[in-house]
Amino acid sequence: MIAIDVKQKLGDLEMDVQLRLPMQGITAIFGRSGAGKTSLINVLSGLTTPDSGAISLGQHVLYNQQLGINLPPEKRRIGYVFQDARLFPHYTVAGNLRYGIKHEDSEQFHSVTQLLGIERLLKRYPASLSGGEKQRVAIGRALLSNPAMLLMDEPLASLDLPRKQELMPYLERLAKEVKIPIVYVTHSLDEILRLADHMVMIHHGKVVVSGHINSVWGSPEMRPWLPVKEQSSLLSARVNHHHPHYALTQVMLNHDAYLWVNRLQSVRGEWVRVRVHSNDVSLTKVKPEQTSIRNVIAAKIDKIHPVDELERIEVRLRIGEAQLWANITKWAADELHLCVGDKVFAQIKGVSVTQEDLAQM
Repeated sequence: MIAIDVKQKLGDLEMDVQLRLPMQGITAIFGRSGAGKTSLINVLSGLTTPDSGAISLGQHVLYNQQLGINLPPEKRRIGYVFQDARLFPHYTVAGNLRYGIKHEDSEQFHSVTQLLGIERLLKRYPASLSGGEKQRVAIGRALLSNPAMLLMDEPLASLDLPRKQELMPYLERLAKEVKIPIVYVTHSLDEILRLADHMVMIHHGKVVVSGHINSVWGSPEMRPWLPVKEQSSLLSARVNHHHPHYALTQVMLNHDAYLWVNRLQSVRGEWVRVRVHSNDVSLTKVKPEQTSIRNVIAAKIDKIHPVDELERIEVRLRIGEAQLWANITKWAADELHLCVGDKVFAQIKGVSVTQEDLAQM
């Protein structure tokens, strides 16, 4: 467990953060510009020193103000990938990758270059690389330093859309295969959906909400940050089987709740993450018959939240341990006489898969 409990005053920003983060997978740090995202990872890396508190990476104490411990960056075993790649222009890609390696492991070198798809770039110089290629080399250099944790500060922010699309598959592969914690700063919700396992939202230097991506994404604290058309639920499901006649795959939320999604390459038993937009969910108290909608799930109303100025009602549904949000009109809610605890059927018009081959839940 990564334990963070720090306070630091930076101009008008008063950072006061208490967090417990997992030791594996990608944790996304999300917030508006100036919220304190980069300030937090600079404290983790040792580039800045907090005014008080403590930071530990598992059993490894990085900083403890009371005990007088403050390891310098080079002693923390933390890799840092910045917005710009910061490669040495006079070194080849191979030279940049080997920079800082004390004892080279040829097997690890091959594994990292293969993971990031940069084997064919080894003899080239940074000036001849695209932005996405430079970032892959920067990530490789950080990984080859054998870090106990990897920090990534908006690694796609300086790239244009084609280069972002070029780099994203490698980041997805990184998330699945690298067995160290990765703290990933971003203000892109799309990057979070595709990459993160855990999510932290920061506002004015304070943690608003933190936890598994599914629970944070569906939390009341998150919904005000999303435009109505982007409000949605994330659900983890296991692949069950592929339809014998149609290009559809059935994924199971629990033993008696399933969804049909566009055919996946995943095999039975693999985890996927699906996204359901709240505007694509309608409610009925009676199970519909002879409907064109393929996904109809029994659920229980867990929360009803009016949004008065829009004459809109947000309804949170419980499906086993999973939560699903529906946006409906106040008229519909009044006519159905909806109450917390009611059993309803959710009709889901659209489901998208945001991530395949998730780690074991």
